[in-house]
Amino acid sequence: MPMEATTVVNPLREGLRLERTPEPCTMVIFGASGDLTRRKLLPALYNLSLDGLLPGSFAVVGFARSEMTDEQFRQQAREAVLQFSRRPVDPGLWDSFARGLFYASAGSLNLEDFQRLAELVARLDRERNTGGNRVFYLSVPPSAYSDIVQQLGTSGLAAQGVDGSGWARIIIEKPFGRDLETARALNHEVAQVFPEEQVYRIDHFLGKETVQNILVFRFANGIFEPIWNRRYIDHVQITAAESLGVEGRAGYYEEAGALRDMVQNHMLQVLSLVAMEPPIAFEARAVRDEKVKVLRAIRPLRGEDVARNTARGQYGPGWVNGREVPGYRQEPNVDPASTAETYAALKLYVDNWRWAEVPFYLRTGKRLPKQTTEVAIHFKRAPLLLFRDMADPASLESNVLAIRIQPNEGITLKFHAKVPGISVRIRSVNMDFLYGASFAVQPPTAYETLLLDCLEGDSTLFARRDEIEAAWSLVTGVLDGWRELPPPAFPNYEAGSWGPQEAQKLMAGDGRRWRRP
Repeated sequence: MPMEATTVVNPLREGLRLERTPEPCTMVIFGASGDLTRRKLLPALYNLSLDGLLPGSFAVVGFARSEMTDEQFRQQAREAVLQFSRRPVDPGLWDSFARGLFYASAGSLNLEDFQRLAELVARLDRERNTGGNRVFYLSVPPSAYSDIVQQLGTSGLAAQGVDGSGWARIIIEKPFGRDLETARALNHEVAQVFPEEQVYRIDHFLGKETVQNILVFRFANGIFEPIWNRRYIDHVQITAAESLGVEGRAGYYEEAGALRDMVQNHMLQVLSLVAMEPPIAFEARAVRDEKVKVLRAIRPLRGEDVARNTARGQYGPGWVNGREVPGYRQEPNVDPASTAETYAALKLYVDNWRWAEVPFYLRTGKRLPKQTTEVAIHFKRAPLLLFRDMADPASLESNVLAIRIQPNEGITLKFHAKVPGISVRIRSVNMDFLYGASFAVQPPTAYETLLLDCLEGDSTLFARRDEIEAAWSLVTGVLDGWRELPPPAFPNYEAGSWGPQEAQKLMAGDGRRWRRP
């Protein structure tokens, strides 16, 4: 992190991270009437204000097609915060926060709309002393990214101050492209207007406390890093399971599927944190350099490799949490013959010195038995099983270190212990660390963390251009392979189960099995 900035300690994360006071600025939210703004962005900004982490000179401009006055936008913002904030509204603070909220309507995203927006932002620079600094948040469908970026350039809104007194940054939501070709094209278009250091490609997974803790856990503890390699680790499992279905997102999911929706971004980002080498410093370039090295080292999947090392599924009718649910093809707005995958599993290898021939198994799916995201490090078994005659063989499985990202955030270490008694009996036991019990504070949401980082100019937890393209290179190979293979007989797993048999065979063929989170 840049050292020239003033640092203050946020008591919510004291001992974990130093916070800096952001410079004054205006944040323009494109798609301000949408669901993401209502559920995540406005509550996150309010909570940052509640913690005293926003600059005194700060303004938010909502920009959307809906006709609305400033007062109507403020009222909608209050309702959103009342419903979705992790903490209640403080009336005194709200009045101060709301005075910094403004709204501009966009008829058709043409140059005239952006010129009016530029006039409003310039007025706020004068009235609220925001210093010519601005952040643009693209909370809009991906089809609008190119037009907005181009108009930001044409209107002059994206220009940094000639005298270096102001800056402009852009936050772009996923999905960033549909494959390698479209991701490269979008990167090129953005680069025509915004230099790479001004681009913040957001992945909310990286804002989660438990994901950030992977780095702390690995590199701040001398007992783990020496065994974090192929000599001691048998394999790694990364699971992102959802009990929900598509929940009204059928239009998006029909186009994306599980591989694009979860693997290309969230899961490969987590894999890169688990597998990366120690960076030379905890700052954006060093951390992201090491992540890119991991992504580039993943063995490509092509042709027959796709058939051997991947599995896909689509849920049929079943029962989840005691409730009967329809199959994917029976969901509203889903093609009755849809071939979109709601489950994806991959076996990957990171071909470098640390991880040679250690498989990384990734799985994600909808309508699974429970909602959970975790990383499970499976260590190699003890070389000499002295106690094989004194225990159930199943109880002498390898030691497992499980990092729970959500829910019940924490870390569990499974190891073997002697059962009290005269005879020698062995049982697996767990050593648990729970965030809530250990720190007794409510952590910031992922969007609070990431918005603050962008305001501070810290891009450590955001994806860089080469990261995006390296991840898409791998995923595009899988997509191409799936197109060449005969389509599976969907649906091929029952809602409420742990996925298709093909995914179980992916592990069983290696003499392993999926962990039950």
